[in-house]
Amino acid sequence: MTDSPSSAASAAAPTLRPGAVQATVTAFAGLFCVVGLALYGLPFYYDFMVRQFGWTRGEVTSGNALSKLVIGPVFGFIAGWMVDRFGPRRLMMAGILMAGIALVGLGRVNTLGAFYFFYMFNALGYVCGGPLPAQVLISRWFDRARGRAMGIAYLGIGFGGAVVPLLSAALVERYGWRAALQTIGALIVLIAFPLAYFVKESPGPARRGPAPAPRSSLAAFKSGAFYLLTGGSMCSIAALAGVQQNLKLFLSVDQHFGQSQAARILSLVLASSIVGRLLMGWLADRIPTKYVMLLIYFLLAAAIPLLFLRQSPAAIYLFAAVFGIGLGGDYMVIPLMTAEIFGVEVLGRLMGVILTASGVAEAASPWMIAKFHDSSGSYVVGFLLLAGLTLAGAIAIAALPNPRRRAA
Repeated sequence: MTDSPSSAASAAAPTLRPGAVQATVTAFAGLFCVVGLALYGLPFYYDFMVRQFGWTRGEVTSGNALSKLVIGPVFGFIAGWMVDRFGPRRLMMAGILMAGIALVGLGRVNTLGAFYFFYMFNALGYVCGGPLPAQVLISRWFDRARGRAMGIAYLGIGFGGAVVPLLSAALVERYGWRAALQTIGALIVLIAFPLAYFVKESPGPARRGPAPAPRSSLAAFKSGAFYLLTGGSMCSIAALAGVQQNLKLFLSVDQHFGQSQAARILSLVLASSIVGRLLMGWLADRIPTKYVMLLIYFLLAAAIPLLFLRQSPAAIYLFAAVFGIGLGGDYMVIPLMTAEIFGVEVLGRLMGVILTASGVAEAASPWMIAKFHDSSGSYVVGFLLLAGLTLAGAIAIAALPNPRRRAA
């Protein structure tokens, strides 16, 4: 007796295990909370601190810079070792708790010393509970569908970043900024911690593939293309972070936008990032990633000057949509470009270096732009420098080797 076509098709179709669904939901929730709510939510509160404590913009943005410059290089390697040694679950739980406690603490600070301490704690929560354990968790549960599962999980960042300005504005209006920030911190723990506690780390013993050949990675590090890609990535990440971390201050203090209107604009940026992630991923499957990367860079460079078209309120919303699309696509396209040039065998090593270098740019750029404002009284020079930096990154990416023709 032969199998029917329908039974053969169902047998050939992959079965999505409940544990894999649970892992995807857990990674989504972790990124929604630790990155979307905590990382993207904090700049919403900078203007309250500037007004209440008399701190400069350089001081409130330096918390992000100092924490990433200290925590990232020092604890990033330790966190990676701990994930390999103990699995992602326990590290993710610790990171979620630290991110939640950091926001509760930041809602109670009165001094710069306490502000820096809890910002460091927030950065440690990001390292331990953010993308690193989420990537490992997804990779252990998925093989052929890993890219799609990772994309679904990473949508949590966009959704969290889109929700947090609106939620924060409503909480601030009713309870004040301190209680609002503490409430967001509590929500992080309540939403993400139970899922991380009950998730199964892998369907079985961790599978290990063959180690990449050392000479392959050495050749990549000696390649000029690697340094062009690293430099281009640093330029775009610096522009994204410089604008994103200063945007609420620019809107509410310089442009005198109300809290609700500023929240809508910030939410639109992150909502558009969801579209950008999906659109650029779709394009990267159809055209060479180099051209997708160039498109993202030109979108970012074109969006930033729109901030200064004061006579047209619609220009701010156009900025939010275009900048958000670039924001969503940029972080996702960097590993795709690295794999296209150098292959997947050495992707982990190369991305470790690229992300560390980009992290330095991401930490320093917002602080430098804020210092420009403190000295000049305007964001015009700083933001236009970021637009020029994005174009410089596009030049570096354009100089990369021409992409190879893909197999059908």
